[in-house]
Amino acid sequence: MGEVDEILEQIEVEISKIDLYDYDIIETSLSMIHKLQAILNDLRTKMQTYVFPTKEDEILFFKTQKPELLGRLLFFYKIYRIETQCPTGSNEVIKLYINKELDSLTYFFNRNLDFYQYYRSHSTIHDELYFLRGKVDFRLCTDSAQFDKDPNFSTGYDYKVAKILANEMLRIYLNKKLQKLECDSYIEEKQTIATKIPIRFTGKKNALIELGYALVSSGDINHGNIEIKEFMEYLSAIFNIDLGGYYDAYIAMKERKDQTAYLKKLEECLAKRMDEK
Repeated sequence: MGEVDEILEQIEVEISKIDLYDYDIIETSLSMIHKLQAILNDLRTKMQTYVFPTKEDEILFFKTQKPELLGRLLFFYKIYRIETQCPTGSNEVIKLYINKELDSLTYFFNRNLDFYQYYRSHSTIHDELYFLRGKVDFRLCTDSAQFDKDPNFSTGYDYKVAKILANEMLRIYLNKKLQKLECDSYIEEKQTIATKIPIRFTGKKNALIELGYALVSSGDINHGNIEIKEFMEYLSAIFNIDLGGYYDAYIAMKERKDQTAYLKKLEECLAKRMDEK
């Protein structure tokens, strides 16, 4: 079905814009679940009267096209479940939880090793058994999903392919979460050390205020979810400097001839350093 390729292309563009590690990933995952489920339900309805031109077209749909959509649905459903059930506590507790999820992926892999090897080797010898409707004894298909119960819209093994694709995406997602936790732990450790080694901003107070406004304006602090007051208090704390009166300094900055003098100075200093080295 040619339209499925177009749908997949649109979905991939949408997914590419998602930050899987953002604060609103639960809401985003739920939105993608609803969207993908609606697409699959629409295809399920069309399939009741659709006749594939050839067996090869039917195999292509159930081996490649449908699993790509269903796999993404399973992927976002799994993210939603993992994120909503993630325990609160230390990074170590969360790492244990993520590693248990990774272990479950290994369990699925081991349980379906023969089919996994068949699919990943691009073998086609059993495609008519696996990916044509009515060819499979469903008593032998131990996997099922609430998304996929209609025998007119499933061969049984298309779900296995979707699960393989979902698990591979999920493995990448979970490993990156572990890496982020390791990074966060490292930063926390360094911050603890930093409290023992005072670091002070020794330039002019207004220069740090200018830098603070620039960083908040960029949207690169907490994905833009921070007030200037909060960030000025943070800068005051880590650099041991009183940034009170930052708003008056900002107004004065707007009115001066060179509004971003300190940022330009930083650019010049960095360029000079790069040229020297």
